[in-house]
Amino acid sequence: MKIAIIGAGSMGGALAKGFVKSGFEKPSNIFVTTARQSSADVWKKAGYSACTSEFNIDAVLGADIVILAVKPWLASKVLKDIVFMKSQTVVSVMAGVGKAELSSAFNNNIPGALYLAMPNIAAANCQGVTFLAPAWDNIGGGEKVEKMFGAVGRVFITDEKHLGAGTALASCGIAYALRYLRAATEGGVQLGFKADVAREIVAQTLAGAVSLLESEKVHPEELIDRVTTPGGLTIRGLNAMEEAGFTNAVIKGLLA
Repeated sequence: MKIAIIGAGSMGGALAKGFVKSGFEKPSNIFVTTARQSSADVWKKAGYSACTSEFNIDAVLGADIVILAVKPWLASKVLKDIVFMKSQTVVSVMAGVGKAELSSAFNNNIPGALYLAMPNIAAANCQGVTFLAPAWDNIGGGEKVEKMFGAVGRVFITDEKHLGAGTALASCGIAYALRYLRAATEGGVQLGFKADVAREIVAQTLAGAVSLLESEKVHPEELIDRVTTPGGLTIRGLNAMEEAGFTNAVIKGLLA
């Protein structure tokens, strides 16, 4: 199966790497386009088919699935240069660009299927989260799309109006989780660890917490209770964080 990724930046590049790392597709069957020739050369060296964005049409020709991963403000400009076939499935990962805007940009050049998707960059390591919303599908492309994103992480089928919420939780959420990691690392340094050691400790602790949550399928609070001894250190730390507005700050960040 040929996959064309228009815009191999942070998100498009993460998907391209994840499709190969997962074994879903070999690099020669993935055609990526980039803004600069130097970037295209790097992808070619890694075994991918690649060209600059002025040749987007070449990438799309013959592709089974086309992933639109350019910056949202470039959507209309890019779509003017591409001719889609009725047999193709198009997946847009352009945040904030909805079905109505895409339909207008497609004009009479409408592909057989359109899906709106919001993945995150952990797809590069096959640990991503993708929210997938069908816009239309006249060719039965949904199974292929779900399988493709499922190869690089977990897929949640939703509707267009919930894609923004998915972006906050999973895409922006990568940055929020890493900000906690950074803060805890700085705290570890103040407690006496070297920065690189503190970072490893916090990262492994987060990985362990997630593994417990995944394996035991319980509410996070139940696991918190297990390590919260009456009168102990954990409850003091939790109460100090809440006094500083920890939970409220996280919720406010998501809603923003």
